[in-house]
Amino acid sequence: MPTVTPRRWWALAVLAAAQFMVIMDTSIIGVALPEMQRDLGFSQGDLQWVFNAYVIAFGGLLLLGGRLSDLLGARKVFVAGWSVLIAGSVVAAAAQSAWVEIAGRAVQGVGGALIAPASMTLLMMLFGHDSRELGKALALYGAAAPAGGTAGVFLGGVFTEWASWPWVFVIYVPIGIATLLATGVLPAVAARRGGGVDVLGAAAVTAGLALTVFAVVRAPETGWGAYRTILELIVGAALLGVFVLIQRSSKSPLMPLGIWRTPGLAPSNIAMALLGAAWIPMWYFLNLYLQQVLGYGAFASGAALLPMTGLLMVFMTTVSARLIGRFGPKPLIAAGLLVLAAGLVWLSAARPTGSFVVDVLPASLVAALGMALAYIPTLMSAMSGAPQEQAGLASGIVNTTYQVGSALGLAALTALATSQGAGALGDLPALTDGFNAAFLAAAGIAATGALTNLALMRSKPRPASASAESAGTQVEAEPRQTASN
Repeated sequence: MPTVTPRRWWALAVLAAAQFMVIMDTSIIGVALPEMQRDLGFSQGDLQWVFNAYVIAFGGLLLLGGRLSDLLGARKVFVAGWSVLIAGSVVAAAAQSAWVEIAGRAVQGVGGALIAPASMTLLMMLFGHDSRELGKALALYGAAAPAGGTAGVFLGGVFTEWASWPWVFVIYVPIGIATLLATGVLPAVAARRGGGVDVLGAAAVTAGLALTVFAVVRAPETGWGAYRTILELIVGAALLGVFVLIQRSSKSPLMPLGIWRTPGLAPSNIAMALLGAAWIPMWYFLNLYLQQVLGYGAFASGAALLPMTGLLMVFMTTVSARLIGRFGPKPLIAAGLLVLAAGLVWLSAARPTGSFVVDVLPASLVAALGMALAYIPTLMSAMSGAPQEQAGLASGIVNTTYQVGSALGLAALTALATSQGAGALGDLPALTDGFNAAFLAAAGIAATGALTNLALMRSKPRPASASAESAGTQVEAEPRQTASN
């Protein structure tokens, strides 16, 4: 049941900050990658595992984190998640080899998989009593994710340039401790449900995802038609199939299959997966282009993408609610993905002798506008049709598809970029050709998401314009007013 508390807006601040930090953990390492590559001996193709180790653990275990929140209490799982994230950050910061670094990142991902669904469960407890307040809370909480992802790029540059790359992980220790100290504003009691934990399901989906991504990553080296590649892909797909079978027969499934009858859930998740598959590879390769082709340092590279952060944060907190109220989610999702595709096509024209002002800034702002248009409408569309008692599960599913799309998209586009020359460090034309191929393929993914959304998603009735305008204009003012209660 929802918990009405005068401190709910302070609690939302803690939850949004946690979401910001969890998603930032997927991007803060971006500008630090070249330094990590030199110090830890990563190959160009294997470097992406610093990212994918996190998102595979995160995406694969999100549903398990949601189930544990139901059984043990969301606040307890939230605290446990931050404890695990702090431990993983210490391991990643102290790593002296590539495999220890990957292990630390995976532990961080486990922590994130506990934090994210627990945060959403707590949010629904705090604001589920009032649909108007819930809309405002979701807008602020939803904006924290892409803002955190893009802000991480800038902050990673600050730490890498002025200190060293381990500081992109060290920073999570004091932040984590501060977050744990602030959990007193969160509801202490969460609803518990009977049943056990679907450990086999969690193991199957995580192993299937990891093996599939691994096969795609290694395919350029082993060959797409090689026996090993085919076998890995078959086993990965089989494990994902086993996960579905387990969900059909389990008394306490991680993901009850009946939830897919929720209107709008399936097309929204397809859109979210393709959004992640286009957006995450974009900033990954854009960082490499800035540093390995244009010769930017870590700080300069992060600062170069700061305009994207500003655009995302301003648009999502001030404009998104109004647009959703006026047009509904379907046209915004399609328009956002098409605008993102246009920005990516523009980026694919980057030159080996290019410049930030001509080759990066305008195209990156167009892409960021597309992300800002699409992300929150997709999140809300995925959750809006679910019953209140399944809102946390719906949120966990849509977050999982975003992470899965991100991991598979990055793996596939890294393989493509490497085959087109992105593995030739020092050869600027070859590097640029590889990065441009990845940008163009990401544009195709985003455009496919737009077309799929238009074909599959039904239009939903729009709320009254006055109500939408009110929600939009008060999305920031209301927390400030009620926080003093």
